[in-house]
Amino acid sequence: MIKRLLVANRGEIAVRVLRACRELGIEVVIAHSRVDDHQAYLAWADDTVCISSRSYLDGGAFVAAAQSRGCDAIHPGYGFLSENAGFADLVSDGGLIFIGPTGDQLRLLGDKSAARERLTEVGVPVLPGTAFIEGEADASAAAEEIGYPVLLKAAYGGGGRGIRVVRDSGEMAGELEQAQAEARVGFGRDEIYMEKYLTNPRHIEVQLLGDGAGQVVHLGTRECSLQRRHQKVLEEAPATGIDDEKLAWLCDIASTAAADLHYRNAGTFEFLYEAGEFYFIEANGRIQVEHPVTEMVTGIDLVKAQLTVASSGELPFSQDDVVLRGHAIECRLNAETLDIGTGEIAPSPGVVSELSLPAGIGVRVDTHLRTGADIPHQYDSLMAKVIVGGADRLECVARMRRALRELRVSGVTTNLSLHRQIMASGAFETGNVDTGFIAQLLFDWRRQQDMD
Repeated sequence: MIKRLLVANRGEIAVRVLRACRELGIEVVIAHSRVDDHQAYLAWADDTVCISSRSYLDGGAFVAAAQSRGCDAIHPGYGFLSENAGFADLVSDGGLIFIGPTGDQLRLLGDKSAARERLTEVGVPVLPGTAFIEGEADASAAAEEIGYPVLLKAAYGGGGRGIRVVRDSGEMAGELEQAQAEARVGFGRDEIYMEKYLTNPRHIEVQLLGDGAGQVVHLGTRECSLQRRHQKVLEEAPATGIDDEKLAWLCDIASTAAADLHYRNAGTFEFLYEAGEFYFIEANGRIQVEHPVTEMVTGIDLVKAQLTVASSGELPFSQDDVVLRGHAIECRLNAETLDIGTGEIAPSPGVVSELSLPAGIGVRVDTHLRTGADIPHQYDSLMAKVIVGGADRLECVARMRRALRELRVSGVTTNLSLHRQIMASGAFETGNVDTGFIAQLLFDWRRQQDMD
């Protein structure tokens, strides 16, 4: 049984893990960088420890801190080292429990090309694609065989980085060079593979939980199509407008694949959907930013489930226990400046001079911030997640509109106005969404401003 746990992360996910631990009677140590010395949420922990100058990427510092503070386990949250196989190994080798998959599982899933190949063996559909690209000539030949447009993707990437669209042969050299450069900077490796590019598909994912011994349950689907530059902005559960039998098949095939891997802990299989067909794109071996929408429709605390599996090696519920009720939507509130003319965004660090959060029936806000909090430029710009649940999607849309009207934040620029625009869209209200939705929304918004 886990009695004391170190959180190897910051911000809202650190608070989320802390709350789950509190309900399970687990003591919490939060590791933090010097930049985060004055964050208010540190006072909520049983203990804190300041880590090295490498901050949240120093796995050795996390393990040493956990050992020195008498911890049994480490929760990596999301981002930073959460999907780092070496870190998972380091934690286990240090006699601690890693709240997540095994190092070998993270190693496989982190190699996107190898993961594609392995999952096709158990019948998971994938887009036409390649193994690692050896150079421009290899890339050009592969693209001619697959057919333009194609997508160049960092093999060890994530978070929307290291991804470039190539629409014709004349773009290949430049886009390949750019993809490799982004991969080197973002992930320390520049291996690239190729997939067929779907112009405006939907992005659907399946939430999974495994015991590491071949038993896996799914917790339904999520709609993650509202993205900007391959980064999610808004999520829903469950996916809508797709035949129930197709969604059931998707959940079954994802569960079967995860069981074949003897997958351990929480994970997500992500798919693109176009013209009635699903195509696997990647698997994430961690808790997702958007996990609250699944919690809203299932009533299951996913972080507590993570901790239970890691502690006991057993699933805390069966597939029959998972019942979906109603609908949920999550909006990610980011501290950022959006140039409507170009579509470019930039972080907006600073001090939050006012923060008034929405409340009421069916409204949940996950955040680590309060009035007076500092948003440092060194880290991700996520400030809060506004989540609503309702009996159906229409009630959720109305509830989110109300919640966003109540939300007040000043001192930093945010994407609140973008979320309000999304909620005001008739296309969104009817569920007519795909991965090109936000780009089209911004185009229409810009055109309207020009007319005004």
